[in-house]
This record gives sequence, C-alpha cells and structure tokens, in this order.
Amino acid sequence: MTRPYVLLSVATSIDGYIDDTSPERLLLSNSADFDRVDQVRAESDAIMIGAGTMRADNPRLLVNSQDRRAARVAAGKPAYPLKVAVTASGDLDPELRFWHHGDAKVAYTTDTGAEKLRARLDGLADVVSLGETVDFGRLLDDLGGRGVTQLMVEGGGSIHTAFLAQDLADELHLAVAPLLVGEAGAPRFLSPAQYPGGPTSRMRLLEARVVGDVVLFRYAPKERK
Repeated sequence: MTRPYVLLSVATSIDGYIDDTSPERLLLSNSADFDRVDQVRAESDAIMIGAGTMRADNPRLLVNSQDRRAARVAAGKPAYPLKVAVTASGDLDPELRFWHHGDAKVAYTTDTGAEKLRARLDGLADVVSLGETVDFGRLLDDLGGRGVTQLMVEGGGSIHTAFLAQDLADELHLAVAPLLVGEAGAPRFLSPAQYPGGPTSRMRLLEARVVGDVVLFRYAPKERK
C-alpha cells in the first residue's frame, strides 16, 4: 500500500511562534500567502489538523476559491479535500465548524477515544482507532487505502513535531512572518524531540520565495546531509 506524500504547512513569527496567548487567532500570513495556502489545499487529497488547533481556532478548513473547487470537480474529484482530524482523547466538540462544512471527514483517535468520539460525532465523520496510541504510520496507511496521494498537514505543533521526529514528512512549507511574539506560554511550531540526524543534519532547501512581506521556505525533510 502506498502512503500519501506528506506536506507540512505552517506560518510562524520570526521567533518561531504559531500564535500568541490572546483569545483571537494571530494572523501571521498576508492575503497573498493565504491564497497560496488555498492553492496547496486545492492540490491535496486530504487536509489534516490536530485537536488543539481545532479547539483554539475552530476552523472550517476549506478550499475557499470557487474556481479551484470547480477545477477539482472538473478533474473528477470532490469539491473539497477529505478533512482529517487527530485526537488522542476523543474529546472534541461536535459543534465545531470543522464537522459542518466541506465534504467527507475522518477522525483518527485511540482505542480509548474511539468510543467517546463515535458517540459524540454520530455520523458527522468516520472514526478510526489507531490502537492504544496515535500511530501516524498506521494513519498514513489508512489514508493511502482511501486513495489519498497527497496529505497537507496544517498543524498544530504536536502534529508537526510527530511527523518530523518520525521522519514521515516529505515536504515542509515554512512561511516566516515579520512579527515577534515573545510571549511565555504561546504555542511554538515545534517541540523538543529526537529529530532524524540530530542538530547537525541539514535539510535540502527546495525554494525560498518572497510572498508579500512573508518569506516562504520549502524544504525536503527526508533529504538530509
């Protein structure tokens, strides 16, 4: 079974934060970069976020451009990519906007979380247990079995950390915004982990591009020296 191509997408401040501590979401990208992200969503078969991001941002996680949705339909695809949620506990509110917009949805969880989540979602999404813990390898195998060839991962930090630490990411899109957050307790892009090759292992840079006042870096995490 072929696993999907995994593309991690994140916007950070210069000092590595993905949000601040205020109740409102910190908008790190600009309009041009949000449009770029929308294009990558449209090119993907599935989009993933973790439970923390769902609770904090309550996103719909859609392809916003009508033209891009129409192009997907013309190519024989659903208007929207498969939406993927990950939660170890299964503690997700069924009223979150994620469940009520777009097309098909799947929620990956643990044996413990599955019973709770199936009762809560009640048909809003396909609930899949990955075992005693969230096994991202099994998750990718399941998505491959569903015909997903490209998975776009939009966070949050624990999800990005897991994919990079387990060497499961094929491409990383890192958009750096000209902001400094500097707040204790604010969420960061990555957490401490044992990353492949350690701190002296350098990823291959695929592209560096200016998008308005944001700089986009594209890396190939599995290609290290």
